[in-house]
Amino acid sequence: MSFTVAIVGRPNVGKSTLFNRLIGKREAIVDNFSGVTRDRKYGESFWNGKTFNVVDTGGFVPNSDDLFERAIEEQVKIAIEHASLIIFLVDVTTGITDLDDAMARLLRKSDKTVLVVVNKVDDGNRINDVPEFYSLGFDELYPIASISGSGTGDLLDAITSYIKEPAPAAEGERHIPRIAIVGQPNVGKSSLLNALVGEQRHIVTPIAGTTRDAVDTYYNMFQKEFILVDTAGVRKKAKVHENLEFYSVMRAINALDAADVCMLVIDATVGIEMQDINIFRLAERKKKGVLILVNKWDAVEKDTHTAKTYTDVIKDKIAPFSDVPIIFISALEKLRIFKAMEEALDVYDRRKTRIETSVLNQFLEEVTTQYPPPSEKGKFVKIKYMTQLPLPYPAFALFCNFPRYVKESYRNYLENQLRKRYNFSGVPLTLHFRQK
Repeated sequence: MSFTVAIVGRPNVGKSTLFNRLIGKREAIVDNFSGVTRDRKYGESFWNGKTFNVVDTGGFVPNSDDLFERAIEEQVKIAIEHASLIIFLVDVTTGITDLDDAMARLLRKSDKTVLVVVNKVDDGNRINDVPEFYSLGFDELYPIASISGSGTGDLLDAITSYIKEPAPAAEGERHIPRIAIVGQPNVGKSSLLNALVGEQRHIVTPIAGTTRDAVDTYYNMFQKEFILVDTAGVRKKAKVHENLEFYSVMRAINALDAADVCMLVIDATVGIEMQDINIFRLAERKKKGVLILVNKWDAVEKDTHTAKTYTDVIKDKIAPFSDVPIIFISALEKLRIFKAMEEALDVYDRRKTRIETSVLNQFLEEVTTQYPPPSEKGKFVKIKYMTQLPLPYPAFALFCNFPRYVKESYRNYLENQLRKRYNFSGVPLTLHFRQK
C-alpha cells in the first residue's frame, strides 16, 4: 500500500529540518532564510514496522506576485491532493500568523487527515504556548523540536497509526506482475499502453496533462499476463513547467509503491533529462525492477552508431546503477513494444531470484580471494558469511568483523560481481554488512 505524508506550512517554520529528521538523512537544504526549498524532496521513513513516503514542500505564500512563490503555492496544492496525510507545521515562537491562517483555510477544504505540528518547542516555557494552535481548527496537535528530535517519536506513532496493514494474500493466490509506466508528461506513456492493448483505452493528445488518473489495465495476450499501471498525466491547470514535473513525480511515487517493475519512458527527440533521472532514482530507492524505453525512435535520424551512442549517454547519467535494459521503441509504429514487455517480465523474474546460502558463500570465497577487502585505519576486514534475506527484492546480509570499515568501492565491487555471476540486469541490489 502507498502512504504519503506531505509536510506543509509557511516559510521558515522548519519543514526541511523535520523532513530530514523523519527520513533519517540530511537531504533537504536547511537554512535560516525563507524560500530555500524550491525543488521538492522525497524520501521514505520507517517506524513501527511500517514504511511511508515523505514529501517536503516549499514555504506557502498565497496570492504572491513572486514567480517562485506562485510555483510553490501550486506545488503545495498538488502535494495536498496526492498525500494520504498532511503535517501542518507551525512555529511556537511566532504564534499564529496570517499565513498560518491561510494555510489552515486551504487544508480545511481538503478531506485529508491533518496533524498540526508545533515546532521549536524546546524548553518548558514554550509548551504553555502550544494550546493556542487549537484555534486553527484541527483536533490533533503535536509539540516537537525537529532540530533535536524531541517529540518526533510521538508524531511518528501518530502517523503510523493511520497506515492500515494490507490484507494478507490468500494461501495459494497467484501474484500477477504489476508493471508501472512512468515518465515525464507527453513522452508517449498512454500511446504505449494503447498500442499494447490494441484499443484506444486512453485519450491520447499532444497536450501534457490529458491523463489525470493512474489506471490499471489487465493484459492477457500471447500467453502473457500482467497488470499495466499508466501513470501518465498532469493537471491542465498547472501552469509552471516545474509543477508539471512535480506532479509526474507524485504520480510515480504512488504507482511505484504498488508495482513490481517500472518502465521509464523517455522521449528520444529530447534525450534523458534530470526529471527522468529523478524518477529512475525513485524506482531504484524503492527497490523496483526497472527498464528504460526510449520512445519516438522513429522520429530520430540514425546511423549505425546512434543507438550505441544514445545508450552510452543514458548509462553514464544513471551510473552507478547502469545495469539496466534500454530498449528503443516507437509506440506510434508499434516498434519493439512487445519486446519491451517481454523484457519487463524478465526483469520481474530476475527480481524474484533466490540463491542458496551455500552457493553464495562459495561465490563470496572466490571473489574475496581474488580481491580481498582493503584495510581501513589499520583494520583488516574479514567477510565470513553471506546469505540472502527473505525480502521481495534481492537483498543480502554479509557478516564481517568490522562492517563500518567496508569501503563504498568494495561494496560496489561485490555488487558488480553478483551481477556478473547471476544476471540481475534491471534489478537494484541491497548489501547489508553486519557484525559477526
